[in-house]
Amino acid sequence: MTASPAPALGIAGQFEDVRQRHAAATLGMWIFLATEVLFFGALFFAYSIARAQAPDAFAAASRHTNIVLGTANTAILLTSSLMMVLAVRSASMEARRTTVMLLVATAVLGVAFAAIKLTEYRLDYLDHLVPVLDFAFDPRYERGARIFFGFYFATTALHLLHLSIGVVVVLAFAWRTHRSWSPELPHSIEIVGLYWHFVDVVWIFLYPCLYLVARA
Repeated sequence: MTASPAPALGIAGQFEDVRQRHAAATLGMWIFLATEVLFFGALFFAYSIARAQAPDAFAAASRHTNIVLGTANTAILLTSSLMMVLAVRSASMEARRTTVMLLVATAVLGVAFAAIKLTEYRLDYLDHLVPVLDFAFDPRYERGARIFFGFYFATTALHLLHLSIGVVVVLAFAWRTHRSWSPELPHSIEIVGLYWHFVDVVWIFLYPCLYLVARA
């Protein structure tokens, strides 16, 4: 009976080689993202039903969202995705210093997004648009508007949580790249990029649903 070949140095026993490990890691991330799509998809589905039942109220509520800050955050996230793409490319070229700079830029843009979003939350509170805590709206649309802002805070807060996790992970890889280089880093950074782009895509769907209902 022929013995199985020993795995390459540094490769766990369940993998035959580096390529198989990379494929497994990539597949794992895609499976995770698929579960996240199902999670956010359920929220978007519920939003669609609620909006169909109270279109005028949702339009009136959407006009109270801050289109300037929402648009600014959209531009920031799109720019952060560009930085991440460039970071992945630099890592594949083993341009270590450039990769670190681009990863830090990605994280900084993520922090800027979070700061603007928290500022927007404060303005919403001052405008009495926070369900449960402090909500005052035109009585004709109050019930539907309350549901709209319930979705608004639930979905944007979940998105902000995912973004915050992404910022921490991106900074961790920037530090790891700065400290030392390994052949595994380009693929790991690529996987982190998949997660970051997912977060951006979620916002691209949230933006029109929350900010452009009555502005199309």
